[in-house]
This record gives sequence, C-alpha cells and structure tokens, in this order.
Amino acid sequence: MSSSLRAERVRLSTRGWSLRTRLIVTQVVLLAVVCAGIGIATEFALQRFLMNQLDEQVVEAGKRSSVIFEFGPPPPPGMAPLPPGLRLPTAPALPLPPHPGHGPRMVIRDDRGPGPAFLNAPGQAILTVGAVVSDGRAQEAGMISSDGSRTEISAAAATELATVPVDQRPRTVDLEGLGRYRVVAFPSHIPGEAVVAGLPTSDVDDTLFWVVVIFCVVAAVALVGAGTAGVVIVRRQLAPLARVSTAAQQVADLELDRGEVRLPTPIVDVDPAAAQTEVGQLGAALNRMLDRIAGALSARHASETRVRQFVADASHELRTPLAAIRGYTELAQRKQAQLPDDVAHAMNRVESETARITRLVEDMLLLARLDTGRPLQRDSVDLTRMVVDAVSDAHVAGPEHRWELDLPDEPVTVTGDEARLQQVLANLLANARTHTPPGTTVTTSLSATEHGEVVLTVVDDGPGIPHWLQPNVFERFARGDTSRSRLGGSTGLGLAIVAAVVRAHGGTIDLQSVEGRTEFRVRLPGDSQLRHSSPPSDA
Repeated sequence: MSSSLRAERVRLSTRGWSLRTRLIVTQVVLLAVVCAGIGIATEFALQRFLMNQLDEQVVEAGKRSSVIFEFGPPPPPGMAPLPPGLRLPTAPALPLPPHPGHGPRMVIRDDRGPGPAFLNAPGQAILTVGAVVSDGRAQEAGMISSDGSRTEISAAAATELATVPVDQRPRTVDLEGLGRYRVVAFPSHIPGEAVVAGLPTSDVDDTLFWVVVIFCVVAAVALVGAGTAGVVIVRRQLAPLARVSTAAQQVADLELDRGEVRLPTPIVDVDPAAAQTEVGQLGAALNRMLDRIAGALSARHASETRVRQFVADASHELRTPLAAIRGYTELAQRKQAQLPDDVAHAMNRVESETARITRLVEDMLLLARLDTGRPLQRDSVDLTRMVVDAVSDAHVAGPEHRWELDLPDEPVTVTGDEARLQQVLANLLANARTHTPPGTTVTTSLSATEHGEVVLTVVDDGPGIPHWLQPNVFERFARGDTSRSRLGGSTGLGLAIVAAVVRAHGGTIDLQSVEGRTEFRVRLPGDSQLRHSSPPSDA
C-alpha cells in the first residue's frame, strides 16, 4: 500500500479528525438520532390515531349503508316502519311531507347511476365505495365521485370488494384505479348476502406525508442550528487547548539539537480561575516540562561550549609540538642511511603517525571554527573545474576504482569558500574510495536546477551503508567499521566536516543508501539565488 493511499485512508477515517470535529459531528449525529426517533414515534402514533378515526367513519358508513339497504329510506311522517325485506320504492328526488317544525325531508334519490342505491343516502361522503355482495360475487358496485354522482368502478375493484370477509372489521385493500381503501362488510338478513362500504385512506396518507415533510424540514433546520451553535461553543471552549497546541508546535519547531536555545517561560498563560480544569492542568504541566527542558538545554549548551573550547584550544596548542615532531622527524630522515634499520623503521612510523595526528588536529580545529560561526570567504567558485580536478586526484589515489563524471555543458559557479568546498568534494570522494571494494564505480554529477540551485551528487555502487549507521553518519567520529577505517587512515570527521561546511554555505546534504547504491546529494544556493536573497546595497 502506497504512503499516499494510507494518508488518504487516515484522513477519511475518524481517527484522523480533530477533537473539535469529532465533538461537533457526535453532537449533530446524536441530535439527528433523537430527531429521527421522535419523528418515527410521532408518525406511528399519528398514523394509529388517524386510522382509528377513519375506521370509525368506515364502520359508521357501513352501518348506515346496511340499514338503508335492509330497511330502505326513513318512512314519511305518520307511516309505520316497513318490515325487513320490504323497501319503499325510490324515485328521483322525491320529497316527503314536511316534518312539523322542520323543512322538507328527502328520501333516497335514484338517479339511475351504477352501484347500489344506498350510495345516494344522506350523510354518505364523496369517494365512498359500496357494493352488494351475494354468494361471493358483487351484484352491484359503485362509488360516489367528487361531484356527488354515482360512478362505476372496475370489475377488478368490485371483485376485491367481494372478497372482504363479512366480520364487520375494517381492513385495508388496494382497489384497481382507486388506490387504498379501508372497507367493512356487514351481513344482510338474506343468507349469503352482504353490504360492503369503504372510504379512501388518501387523506390519512397525505396528512402523514406532510407531517413527515414538515418534520424533516424542522429537523434539518434544527441540525443546522445545532451544528452552527456547536461550532461556536466548541471553538470557544477549546480555545485554551488550541493555545496549548500552538505553543507546543512552536517549541517543536525550534532547533533543539544545537546551539543555545531560549524557551519562552511561561509558554502558556494559565488563567488562575481555570487552573483546576483539564486544560489548565495541561498548560501548567507543559510549562513545568518546558522549564525542565530549558534547564537541561542550557546545561547541555554550557557543557558543549566548554568541550568545543577545549577542543579548539587543544587543537591549537597541539599544532606547535606536532610541527616540531615533524621537523625533527624530517631531519632524522635525512640521515636515514646512517641509522640502523629498526630505528629507520621507527622514524618512518613516527612520521606517518605524526601526519595522521596533524590531519586530525586540523579537522578538529576546522570544526571548532565552524561551530563558533566564524565567517567563510565569499568568492566566485567554478564548481565544474573543481569537480574535474577532484576526480582526477581521486583516480590517482584509487586507481582500482572506476571514476566517472556527469557534468553540464555550461560551467556551474557558486559563491563560497573555495578551499572549504574543495575539502567537501575531496572528503566525499575519499569516503567512497575508503569504504567500497576495488572495482566500484563512483559517479560524480553536477547540475543546476531551474530555481538556480546547484546540486552535487556522489554515487557509488558499493555495498552501501548499514541502516543503523545512516542516522548518525554525519556525526563526529562515526565509523561503520572501526578497524577498516583506521587502516584506511580515516579520522571519523570527514563527513562531519562536509555537513558543517555545507551548512555554513546555506546548503543541505542528504544521504540515500541501499545495497548496491549509495548517494550523497549536496544542494547549494547558486549565484542567482544569492543575488535575489541578498539585500540591496546602498548607492
């Protein structure tokens, strides 16, 4: 799995979210769950309530239809009720004599429309369906249209009404072309005959739908408002924690590995009123920790300063006796023919060891000067010529290696100390020669980027640097193989000098090493970068 894919998964997962984001999302999700629970419960309760009301209306319509079907319309005043099974003949809009104290009474109108006549009875609502079922078949079936007239229903709908159980209990059926209906069946006095009546559920469905819409709109507004309020509240409550995080980030960005470090104390201002809160305790603990760190860094810096001063003084003082030893050794070497063989061999060893100690002293003195920030010379240096000369010298010193060049067509120049930059290149080539077997190919490349940066690389196809040594390879006296390094004349300061000189020139050096390939890449600011970054001089 690539690093970019892993980073994308971490970003999308909740583990990569900030505390503020997780609090706000948790708040909104909980509120959404509560709103959903309330909405579902409200919708269920309202549906039960409206359906019970509709069932009461359906039962009332069924009873009314059954009574009218059985006994016919109400008799005129003064007429005795007819026995069951006998009905008054219906006529179109026949008025009955007025009832004393009331207006005229109407009987059932028979407008010759489809469906049973009781659909025209007073009190029947529009969209009411009715049917007379005999032996499981609908003899008459129809409905009251929206204009109050009787209309025909489809045969499939009539068949659905004929299948309703005659148990006087409302139930829901889907009638073809009409939709959902709550219907009820009442038995007649004639065996096998029943009266079916029903009302649509559209009003209940529409009410429930709009309740859901209104509730969703209100819940959305509530969630947006809660989220906005949560952002403001959480941001205000976590502001002290954000200040602690910012302060810790500022300390993390300081270069604590070298030089004198001054930490601001206290780095976090803790409100005395909030000292006992979690954030207050965290800020106080961070301040105490930084106080201890500042003390330790100050003690370390003082110790390093004393050590570096001692090294500089010792290196400077050792130069005089070493020069004297080398002088007397050279004087004795002039009379080597007069000396016994063992004495001559001993003088040769004294001379070689004196030269090695002299190089060590010079390297330590150079590092001490770089540590103190002593300025380097600033001249225009032709790196192309320097690389050619350094590789030629390396070829003479290590003829058993293969030395290759990769140079641009145009000369590459930088501004810096020519002697120190030459030492950088010589140390890198010497490191490749010393720590790789014969036959290794060492390629030195030089290029200039489009941003004006100069890149110098030294690559070899040797066995590589052990992974455990790579983090410390630029430290002083770092050796991968002590015995081999001593036999090769290495002091363990070559790469440390390279890093110090490159850093003094405002550049960087990187190492990438695996088995079969080791690359040292030096980046130096070119002349164009220095011209753009330097302040304008006074005229």
